[in-house]
Formats: sequence, structure tokens, C-alpha cells
Amino acid sequence: MPPKAAQASSTTAFGSFQSLFKAYNDNTSNRLKFIDVFLLFLMLSGIIQFAYCILVTNFPYNAFLAGFSSTVGQFVLAASLRSQVNPDNKDEFKDVSPERAFADFALGSIVLHFFVYNFLG
Repeated sequence: MPPKAAQASSTTAFGSFQSLFKAYNDNTSNRLKFIDVFLLFLMLSGIIQFAYCILVTNFPYNAFLAGFSSTVGQFVLAASLRSQVNPDNKDEFKDVSPERAFADFALGSIVLHFFVYNFLG
């Protein structure tokens, strides 16, 4: 039987995670949740690519570099979009509308993927 201190810390950690998740669901708009899911997808995609390169092979090394840099670059652009669209950051981005932020994100994504495509060879 584990000590009582260990039981208390695990239930406290679960309770704090549960309250954090509830606050996130209650206070975050659907637009930001959608961007967060896309950020999670990009992070998992980058981890899978890196693990594949380490565990299996990195034979077409340019392909690995292009795919991984595409994932990292898209993550940075999406994180920037999230910070500009977040209503809590209106003081910092008062001159940027959500439509302008998305247009910047789309243009940056096109330029990023143009360079990635050219890097493939």
C-alpha cells in the first residue's frame, strides 16, 4: 500500500489537471480551441517525424529536413496566429484584426511551403 502522502499528491495532481481542463473548456473560445488542436497535431507530427528519423532511417535527409522544418515553421506561424486572435491580447495587437492575422498566417504558410518544396530538390 503506498504511503498516504503519495496518494494525496496524485489525487491533488489529478484534481488540479481536472480543474485546469474545466477552466480551459469554459473560458476558451471555439476559434482558439481549433487553433490549439492544430498546434497539437503539428507537435505530434514533428515528434513522429523525428522519432522515425532516429529509429528507422534518415536516408533521404533532405526530405526529413524539409518535413521537419515545415512542421516547426507551421507551428510558429500558428502560435503567432493564436496570440494575435486571442481577445486577451487586444492591448498588444490593437491594430491587427482577426482577418488580417489570418491573412498574414496564410501568406506566411504559402511562402514557407514554397521554400520547403524547393528544398526537397
